[in-house]
Amino acid sequence: MANNKIEIFVGGVVLAGAIAFGVYASQVAGLSAGGQSYPLTASFRSLEGVGVGTDVRLAGVKVGTVTEVRLNPETYRADTVVAVDLATQIPDDSAIIISSEGLLGGNFVEIVPGGSPFFFETGDEITDTQGAVSLISLLLKFVSGDND
Repeated sequence: MANNKIEIFVGGVVLAGAIAFGVYASQVAGLSAGGQSYPLTASFRSLEGVGVGTDVRLAGVKVGTVTEVRLNPETYRADTVVAVDLATQIPDDSAIIISSEGLLGGNFVEIVPGGSPFFFETGDEITDTQGAVSLISLLLKFVSGDND
């Protein structure tokens, strides 16, 4: 009888741990309910390391996610749609760039706010973009002494 109680207790602890992990994982992945957003579009020369689900940050704080990435067959640029939290107003002269978390970290999309008193609205395009900079290309230029 004592073994049954111990087994039930251990099973309950494992189940509680699994539920806690599931809740934590859904919050980290941004799957939690609530938080409405609006779409903005941007076109990048290079989206290296960025895909659907990548964080969009403003001042280091996550304010949205990348929701769509596709190649424009006419311009050969990566057309991107980002969903920004409805509570976050972005000045309409802001820039959007691909940033890196460090030498070994991944890339994310960063919004650099401008100073305009007017804000982007649903579906607007951010035209001031800067694509991903390849770390390997920079290192090769440095090693070869290329000054271009």
